[in-house]
Amino acid sequence: MPDDERKETDDVAGAAAHADDDAAEAAPTPEPGPDPDAVADAPPKVAELAAGCVRFVAQRYAVMLDFSPDTLSLVDQWVRDARKELKERPELEALVTSAAGAYLGEVVRREFGGRWFCDGDEDGWRLYLSTVYCAFNPVGMVREALLLQEAEGWHAHFELDPGEREGIEARLAALPEVEDDEYYAPSTRFDVVNIVVDALREDMRARGLADVRFTPEDYE
Repeated sequence: MPDDERKETDDVAGAAAHADDDAAEAAPTPEPGPDPDAVADAPPKVAELAAGCVRFVAQRYAVMLDFSPDTLSLVDQWVRDARKELKERPELEALVTSAAGAYLGEVVRREFGGRWFCDGDEDGWRLYLSTVYCAFNPVGMVREALLLQEAEGWHAHFELDPGEREGIEARLAALPEVEDDEYYAPSTRFDVVNIVVDALREDMRARGLADVRFTPEDYE
């Protein structure tokens, strides 16, 4: 066949090159791996308390917690049952607050990435998130769930960058109203953390800051 009559597909090398280019364009972007702070070990005192929560729930409900968000409904139930028993067993307040609070914090940390500050008394503990600027005390959150009221001085509510606070508070204020038992429940608190993280990450991506990470020093 004369060269001028050769079809384009006769150029095997060229066709292969185009195929490689098309395959490269079609290849999906690999998913990012887990945040390093999400897979790191928890501080020993937090790990011990969270393991205690796993034991207590297993003994009471015959279900083994695995630190997945879905298991927080069982922690909700443990908190509700303990609340009913506080009058006769006041020692449950400290036990449930510490163990369930550490477990809630570990579920959040493993889902979103973060580092614990757990020096001193538990009312001063914090979980510093790594991919957004947001800190709070999960132990304080469970204390509020147990008492069905705000726990002053336990830092259960979000510490945010002042420039982001108004937008986050407006988004949370737009959520449907619920009864106190549901509002304070650990599973609800996790859902709210999820909403806050999503909103903050969306804003960071819009500002070209998707790769920014925060360390405990940024919160000082």
